[in-house]
Amino acid sequence: MAIEKLYTVEEFEAYVARPENDDKRFELIHGEIIEKMPTLLHAWIVMILGHAIMNFLDKNPIGWALPEARYSMPDDDENDRIPDLSFIATDKGPLINQSPAPFIPDLAVEVQSPKQSQRELREKAAYYLLNGTRLVWIIYTDNPRVDVLKPGQPTYTVGMNDMLDGGDVLPGFELEVKALFVKAAGGN
Repeated sequence: MAIEKLYTVEEFEAYVARPENDDKRFELIHGEIIEKMPTLLHAWIVMILGHAIMNFLDKNPIGWALPEARYSMPDDDENDRIPDLSFIATDKGPLINQSPAPFIPDLAVEVQSPKQSQRELREKAAYYLLNGTRLVWIIYTDNPRVDVLKPGQPTYTVGMNDMLDGGDVLPGFELEVKALFVKAAGGN
């Protein structure tokens, strides 16, 4: 659901703090408040990928994997972003107990929601990359695949039978793309 008025980050904070919004998740994208409404498949994919990254980080403690964490650049009064899953390296400092984080994650993951277009997802990825994210994974649920985006490099697609790797952001991390979808589709 989109709200008609354009909001600043300060107005957005007041909006999401209203009691009627306690059980809802919102993002501020270019001044527009967007309610996040994930499906079961969306949640499954985030959980499987998050679990795989957490297992990797248990053995390689280089940072934190975070579902639905908020990020807002201090000089940007029109955006308060919540990637479906993100990773931040330890060099960003300790985890803070306030929201949003005043920086952008090293890895941002967006999982396609039912009415979300490729264009919308690419725009989100472009925002992350423009503001310092080093790796973006866009996971498509309508035609299972992952687009991999890095600053200054061409986008490439990883198919169901391919391995998704963490590049220089999560060095050594690998996950077969079909692991994100198989059990959700009733497979083994």
